[in-house]
Amino acid sequence: MPMMHVRVNPEKCQGHARCIAAVPEIFEEDEQGHSFARDEQVPADLVDAVRLAEQNCPELAIDVTDD
Repeated sequence: MPMMHVRVNPEKCQGHARCIAAVPEIFEEDEQGHSFARDEQVPADLVDAVRLAEQNCPELAIDVTDD
C-alpha cells in the first residue's frame, strides 16, 4: 500500500491554521505562526482528515502525495 506524504509550502502559508485545527496530530505552528507538517508521513487513520485539511486550505499551501 502506498504511503501518503504531506507538506506545507512555507511560501504560500498565511497562518490561517485550519489544518492545525483539523489534524493537530500532523500539523503544527512555527514561531511566525505558519503551519508545517510535523511528520510528512500520514498514518492510514488520518488520511481522510489530511485530505480535508488540504481541500480547506485557503492558500492551497498543503501538498499531499501518494508514494
